[in-house]
Amino acid sequence: MDARFVADPFLVLAQNKYIIFFEVMNRETSRADIGYAESTDGKSWKYKKIIIHESFHLSYPYVFEWNNDYYMIPESHQDLSVRLYKAVSFPDKWVYIGNLLSGYHFVDPSIFQYNNKWWLFVATPESDTLNLYYASNLLGEWKPHQMNPIVKFNNQIARPGGRVIVYNGRLYRFAQDDHPSYGTRVFAFEITELSEKSYKEKLIETPVVNMTSKGWNSAGMHNVDLHKTGSKWMAVVDGRNR
Repeated sequence: MDARFVADPFLVLAQNKYIIFFEVMNRETSRADIGYAESTDGKSWKYKKIIIHESFHLSYPYVFEWNNDYYMIPESHQDLSVRLYKAVSFPDKWVYIGNLLSGYHFVDPSIFQYNNKWWLFVATPESDTLNLYYASNLLGEWKPHQMNPIVKFNNQIARPGGRVIVYNGRLYRFAQDDHPSYGTRVFAFEITELSEKSYKEKLIETPVVNMTSKGWNSAGMHNVDLHKTGSKWMAVVDGRNR
């Protein structure tokens, strides 16, 4: 397609390749689909094709592995849903499994497993409220956390900005700063307490990535997907210059 931009990269290391999934904005329709690119060294990349197309806007292709299968939860707020897809032939063939949540404009859903439960962050489209849901099984039933909203009336830290990671038994979430405009930088928080009844977090970095004065990220950065590969870390990020 004639792409106006790409955004929201998420990385997978599989089949001796680096694979990035991302939002691809169609210039003609002003609606985005999900595409991907591959690399053998993490430096030289080859765009492949669109893999998920719907009649509504898709973005933020949060991809993850579970029980030797790959799943994806892209943002589909125009459909009033949080939709789950499964790869039937990774990385290029995906099927829709069902909705985890329905009935609202859920933004940037971010899923992770911890203490034998599934957890799911979602923001409001106004970018100032963050809610948390949990379930014993991936397909649900998903229940709202009793401390919702986790973040309220704060567009600097409410909206998810990348994959939730577990490292050395500690949990970290990333949040995009939408002040004074959409997606200017990304903050990181350590989740210090997480259960069905409690939630606490603390800011650990200010910020993780930031806009610069010139170049490809001069106007903002709003997504980070961080992975540990051997003794090193690798991250994919996005940026905008207007």
